[in-house]
Amino acid sequence: MGVKGKLTASVEVKCGGHLFHDLLHTNAHDVPNISPSIIKHFKIHKGEIAKVGSIISWNYNEGGQKKHVKKVIEAIDPHRKSSCWKVIEGDLLELYNSFTIVISCEHQWITWTFEYEKKTEDTPEPLIQLGLIIDMTKDIDDHLFKK
Repeated sequence: MGVKGKLTASVEVKCGGHLFHDLLHTNAHDVPNISPSIIKHFKIHKGEIAKVGSIISWNYNEGGQKKHVKKVIEAIDPHRKSSCWKVIEGDLLELYNSFTIVISCEHQWITWTFEYEKKTEDTPEPLIQLGLIIDMTKDIDDHLFKK
C-alpha cells in the first residue's frame, strides 16, 4: 500500500460558485474553448454530463506535454454544489494507485480537493496538477464574469 495524501486549494471567484458549478454540469464541453492553454478536449464516454456513473475524459496540457484523464462521476450534490470524480484511466494513474477529485462551489469560493495514494514514497505530490486546475478555475471565472 502506498502513501496516501490529500491536497486542497480554494480560489475566490467573482462569478459566484453556482455559475461555476452550472458550467461544469451543463456546458463542460465549452471548457476547452474557455481555457485552451490547459484543456484541449472533453468527451463523454458513457452516460450524461451530470449523472452519477457517467464516464468522461479530458485531454490537457501539462508543461507542454499532452496528458489524458478519464473519470467516473461518483457523486453530485446539487444543493451543496459539489461533485466527486474518481480517476479510472490516464497519466495520473502512472504515479498514483488511486486519485479522486472533489469540487465544492460555495458563494464566492471554488474548492478543489485531491485525494490520492502514491505508488511509491518518492512519488511527488500532485502540485503541478493542482496548479493547472487553479489556473483553469481562474480562466472559467474570467469567462463567466464577463458574461
